[in-house]
Amino acid sequence: MTVLATAASAIANPLPLAQRLAALDWQKITDNLAQHGYAVIENILDENECRALAKSYSSREIFRSRVVMARHGYGRGEYKYFAYPLPQIISTLRTELYAPLADIANLWNEAMSIAVRFPREHASFLARCHEARQDKPTPLILQYAQDDYNCLHQELYGEHVFPLQAAFLLSEPGRDFSGGEFVLTEQRPRLQSRAEVVPLRRGDGVIFAVHHRPVAGARGSYRVNMRHGVSRLHSGHRHTLGVIFHDAK
Repeated sequence: MTVLATAASAIANPLPLAQRLAALDWQKITDNLAQHGYAVIENILDENECRALAKSYSSREIFRSRVVMARHGYGRGEYKYFAYPLPQIISTLRTELYAPLADIANLWNEAMSIAVRFPREHASFLARCHEARQDKPTPLILQYAQDDYNCLHQELYGEHVFPLQAAFLLSEPGRDFSGGEFVLTEQRPRLQSRAEVVPLRRGDGVIFAVHHRPVAGARGSYRVNMRHGVSRLHSGHRHTLGVIFHDAK
């Protein structure tokens, strides 16, 4: 049994993760994504699952690579990409969230006059990625300490990009760390960039646009460019799980 599975077995949420995800209010999520470019989903991961995922960062066998942000100009802090096969909790999040998000992604592409459409089965979309040699898994855990931060960026790993992704906070604000807010920016045509800080508690997730999203205008929908990052930590340690639905080269 892996470090992650062992730690996660101690105090499990009585409702299986797949059922928690199935109970989400997808109309509300769709509306929030349309209005703001993101939607918060509360209490998806329980305390034990968050601790197990954060603790798993010290493991070697479940990850394929480690990135130190300062070496690449990405900010300060570090992250690790999971290897295949993914831990069950990561696989469940990726599979169960993908299907309803594919419906939203197809609506977005139609509104933005983008021809690409996404199948409802995540395995079918991954097959598309792998045929284009995007076969490296992209779910990751990010680790921050005092004064660490993540510059504004987009997860674009190849030709095939799924328009939405999710992040789950594994640490408790105000107890485990201070500062370190999740930040989104959007750039509308001929306007200054607009920033929004997204408040999250441990176990909450945020679904947000990877690259751009449609916004209704006087002459139809237009594209708004989105970026995301994390502000500087003032104290403590912060762990985040990132769930990206396309694979990388």
